[in-house]
Amino acid sequence: MSSDPLAWETLDRRVAYTCPGFDVVNERVRLPDGSETDFDYLSEPPSVCILPLTPDGDVVCIEEWRQAVDRVSYGLPAGGVEPDDGDLTAAARRELAEETGYEAGSLDSLVTVEPANGIADALLHVFVAADCRPTAEQRLDFNESIRVRPTPFEDLLAAVRDGAVRDGRTVLAVSYYRLFDDGA
Repeated sequence: MSSDPLAWETLDRRVAYTCPGFDVVNERVRLPDGSETDFDYLSEPPSVCILPLTPDGDVVCIEEWRQAVDRVSYGLPAGGVEPDDGDLTAAARRELAEETGYEAGSLDSLVTVEPANGIADALLHVFVAADCRPTAEQRLDFNESIRVRPTPFEDLLAAVRDGAVRDGRTVLAVSYYRLFDDGA
């Protein structure tokens, strides 16, 4: 237990619901004032998001149907780390290849964030993939509907600026890259 006076004490923990991709966890907690309550959150494996750059400076973007928001989402390849991945870099390479058919010449870590730490224990690891080239066909999961759409970086940045890109992973990756990594 943390010694920070803001810390909550977990008294009991159970998985209330399990489905492919995540669990809903219910915890009985004691708050700093001594009162007890329940707290529910999503628990999921770590995930990766890839900002794939081609030799000519395009970003290998995707358009993917997102059932939760009932529309096609425009953004970057991303997905969960799987047990066979070995490490985060392997997961990023696998997701890039599966969703786009592209392979990276090099891959560098950009940032790791907790994208929704008020409601989930999710960790998102963002990578920049350089010298990306098409090498194979997509290998989509049964529940993925994805179209590949290479886009000039400045056009993607403009789409982030004007709100046309709403995918949080993409907004984060493009913004962080622009702020800290591309020298602009």
